[in-house]
Amino acid sequence: MLKVKVTAVGNSMGILLPKEALSKMKAAKGDTLYLVEGPDGYTLTPYQQDFDGQIEAAEGVMKRYKNTLRELAK
Repeated sequence: MLKVKVTAVGNSMGILLPKEALSKMKAAKGDTLYLVEGPDGYTLTPYQQDFDGQIEAAEGVMKRYKNTLRELAK
C-alpha cells in the first residue's frame, strides 16, 4: 500500500502519485487515469472499465460482417 496526501493545486485539490505507482500503471505525464467506484471504495486505473466490452462487441461485428467489410475496404 502506498500513502499519498491530498494537496492544493490552484483552486482544486489533487494527489501526487509516487514514481513506482506510475511505473506499475504504465502512466506518464499527460495520460488519463480513471477513478472507478466499486463496493470497496475507489480504484485508480489507467484502463477504461467498459473498454473491454466495447472491443468484444466490435470483434463480434467484424467477425459477423467479415465479407461485407472486406468488400467495403476495396
